Amino acid sequence: MVADVIVETPDTSTLVLFTGNDRLDYKAGHFLTIDPHQFEALDRFTSFLEHLKGKAEPPRAYSMCSAPHERYLAVTVKEERFVPNLTKYPPLLSPLLVKRTVRGMGLVVTGFTGPYTLPDDVSSQTDHLVHVCAGSGSVPNVSILKYALEHHPGLRHTFIYSNKTWSDVIFRDTLSKLAASNPDRLRVVHCLTREEDPAAFGPSVRKGRLDASLLRELIPDPKACLVYLCGPGISKFDREAAREQGIVPQPRFIETALANLQTIGVPDKRIKRESYG
Repeated sequence: MVADVIVETPDTSTLVLFTGNDRLDYKAGHFLTIDPHQFEALDRFTSFLEHLKGKAEPPRAYSMCSAPHERYLAVTVKEERFVPNLTKYPPLLSPLLVKRTVRGMGLVVTGFTGPYTLPDDVSSQTDHLVHVCAGSGSVPNVSILKYALEHHPGLRHTFIYSNKTWSDVIFRDTLSKLAASNPDRLRVVHCLTREEDPAAFGPSVRKGRLDASLLRELIPDPKACLVYLCGPGISKFDREAAREQGIVPQPRFIETALANLQTIGVPDKRIKRESYG
C-alpha cells in the first residue's frame, strides 16, 4: 500500500510503500519492477502500445531510494517525456506513478534485484566512494550512500550530481542533511548546466557540465577510489535512429562522464555503472 507520496521535483515523486511487518531482503542499489497491467486506468493505452509493438508490455524497473536498514520501502520515479523524433513511443507508466498515485492506493511490486550494489568487502577495496550521477540516476546512489554511512564507517563519500537547474535536483534536502550530519565523511557537489540565477552557485554548487577538471579536483586518488556512475546513456532507440541516418549516436551523460573519469586515471575496473535511456 502507498503510505505516502513525496513530491521531489515537478516531474519526480517518491512513493513510500507500507509492507506490513515483512522485512524485505534487498541490497542498497537494487531496483524493483512494476507491471502496468495491474492499472485499470492504463488498459486502453497498454493495449494500443501492445498492438503497435506486436508484443506484451513488460514490467518497468525503478530503483529504490530506501536502504535495507530503514523501516520502509521507497521508490523514486521521474516522469518520462515523449519527445517526437527522439523517443519512439510515449511513456506508459511513469506519468501515472508520478502524477496520479495517492495514499492508500494498492501497488504490486516485484523484483528486488540488479548488479549496481556495493561489494561485501568494499571497505577493504577503498576508503573513498565517488558517486557520479545525473537526474534520477541519483536514486540508487542515495540508497547506497545511506547504507554505507550506516554500515561502513571507514568510507568517505564524494557525491557529484548533475542537473539542468536547481529546481530539478532530486533529494536536495536529503543530501543537504546527510552532508551536515557527516561533515567528515560526505561532500556533495552539484553541477547545474542551465541555471540562470547567480545566487544559486557557491562552493558546493558549480555552473556548467561535469568535466575532467572538476573530477580531477574532487578525486585526488583516482586509482584508489571506487566510482558509482548512474544517469542517462545511449539507448537502444538512439542506436537505431543513428544507424538509420548512417551516423554515430551522440554520447550522453554516462558516455561523457566515463570518458572524463578515464581521462583523470580512474581504472575501468573501479567504475560501476548503470544507465537508462
